[in-house]
Amino acid sequence: MSNEPLMEPIMSKYKMRKNIVTRMAASIIAAFLFQFCNSPKEGQMTEDQSKAAIQIVSLDPGHFHAGLIHKSMYPEVDSTIHVYAPEGEELRDYLKRIAGYNERAEDPTAWNIEIYTGDDFLQEMIRQKAGNVMVVAGKNDRKIDYILAALENDINVYADKPLVINPEGFQKLKKAFAIAEQKDLLFYDIMTERFEISTILQRELSMIPEVFGTIEKGTLENPAITKESVHHFFKYVSGAPLIRPEWFFDTEIEGSGLVDVTTHLVDLVQWEVFPEKALDTADVEMLEAELLPTSLNYEQYELVTRKKPPFENGETLDVMANGEMNYTLKGVHAKVSVKWAYQAPEGTADTHYSIMRGSKANLIIRQGANESYKPVLYVKLLEDQAEALEKAVLTDLQGKYPGIGLTKLETGEYKIEVPSSYSVGHEAHFAQVTENYLKYFKAGELPDWEVPNMIVKYYTTTQAFAAAQ
Repeated sequence: MSNEPLMEPIMSKYKMRKNIVTRMAASIIAAFLFQFCNSPKEGQMTEDQSKAAIQIVSLDPGHFHAGLIHKSMYPEVDSTIHVYAPEGEELRDYLKRIAGYNERAEDPTAWNIEIYTGDDFLQEMIRQKAGNVMVVAGKNDRKIDYILAALENDINVYADKPLVINPEGFQKLKKAFAIAEQKDLLFYDIMTERFEISTILQRELSMIPEVFGTIEKGTLENPAITKESVHHFFKYVSGAPLIRPEWFFDTEIEGSGLVDVTTHLVDLVQWEVFPEKALDTADVEMLEAELLPTSLNYEQYELVTRKKPPFENGETLDVMANGEMNYTLKGVHAKVSVKWAYQAPEGTADTHYSIMRGSKANLIIRQGANESYKPVLYVKLLEDQAEALEKAVLTDLQGKYPGIGLTKLETGEYKIEVPSSYSVGHEAHFAQVTENYLKYFKAGELPDWEVPNMIVKYYTTTQAFAAAQ
């Protein structure tokens, strides 16, 4: 199989000279690329969206999440994406991904792309100011600097996690939020896991005292809330094998196992235990944190990156991708852990486990073989409140989530039955969180608790990283 990217002939034929490219030249190449991979099919949206409220600029899209945002279209968003990036495989992968969405048979998108490449891509984005919202998903070590540059130049920010990967970055993050507040700009990170239905229902039931009671305080050995996830370096995205950039395995750039995927889990701890309540960094006490490696052999590295490994055959690359932290949040003990394997066994996938321990019930999410590797919520009652649980699920929550049900198992636990229409999958969550951002953009503000809780979230992850050192 050839490793030559689809866009290679186009990009090489129309390669722009770095630092001296004119806007006209960029437009000519963008028009050619659009003709090649973004031609609308019959029935696609073709009306002029130049007056849309939001114009997106995509900066240095080095992670596949940058493309997933555009798997759907939004009425409020201009159909032209202005891309500023260095030339290379990451840009080509991003273009191919969006071209695939434009050319798919079912519900195709109609994105137009205008591209600027060159070493001064950040400066050119600021100079042109072609959009009012910057999307950034890529190298995590420099992401906060991109964010600061955008905010300092009056551009709103919609950023993939993690925003920062170390305590030094956290100090810059606080400055970024201060600038956003001063300039009345919307700065938000992409928390897709809030839209997973099993997590939503876990949160809903935890807020019903008749079922859950109150959250336990827990202990270091038996936390009140636990969030664990298992991920894989080799996977399929939008039906194609995911090619990871080489820097993904450099924790100085990508971040370690305590500051990357853990961002989602720490966010869920806050979102579920203290729903819609503003938190403070003083509420966090880091107790323990640990980093452990996942080892890749020569063949595995070569397959997932399509590059020659930077080590000899017979050796391995140890990636500090696994992290576990134990901490308290306002006195409630929480445990968060992330594990990475190379590839999931046949028929399996990334998995999530969670438990919230209440005074009347435990709310447990499992995603193993018994659940066909789909997240399922179970309720273990600690008192005789079956009637209250039935009312909560079959009556109280039916208005928000029609069709959910309840089954009592032989184990004594209750399984929350959820129609398949709610299980849209990880990729679809990007459209859901983007629609949420658009709602906040139109309103001109975030909920009062979002910014302080984003600060607390990244304080927690970076404190765990510092503790593990």
